[in-house]
Amino acid sequence: MKIAISGTHFSGKTTLAEALFEVLPDYTLMEEPYYQLTEEGHDFGELPSIEDFVLMLERSIENLDESAQNSIFDRCPADMLGYLLSQSDAEAFDLKEWLPRALSAISKLDLIVFLPIETPDRIVLPLSQDIDYRERVDKTLQEIIVENRFSFAVDVLEATGSLHERVEQVLAHIRNRTAD
Repeated sequence: MKIAISGTHFSGKTTLAEALFEVLPDYTLMEEPYYQLTEEGHDFGELPSIEDFVLMLERSIENLDESAQNSIFDRCPADMLGYLLSQSDAEAFDLKEWLPRALSAISKLDLIVFLPIETPDRIVLPLSQDIDYRERVDKTLQEIIVENRFSFAVDVLEATGSLHERVEQVLAHIRNRTAD
């Protein structure tokens, strides 16, 4: 299976992806595009620009196109669309140009695990974080992934609770899917 872990920043994506990688030894773990590009020398501003998010969207699409069958992705193109559409200058992003490529890449996934902001919030945010921006991205991602704004043809699991509970929810979903 190809599994993407999605959600706004500070939602537990990387922690869940790494925990799943530990219990699914036949899988590879794909680091999120932001960190891949940073390791390659791309210099992001404190807040990435539209151009930065487009670059991350492109890398996310490439990651799915080039991935092995059993892969766990820390973020997928749906995340990048969520960030792009949550920007104050979102009109600078050409959704019509990018949506077909994003949809094609997302169709290669078997499951998107969406991690919403929970109430109470399970994540302690650094004081430097813009809470309103984080909530805006979360809302946009819920519209895109959970409400299926763009008609993705992929299973979605909204995982909540502790890390252990989230891992168990994903594993149960995988077991149920492979039993069918």
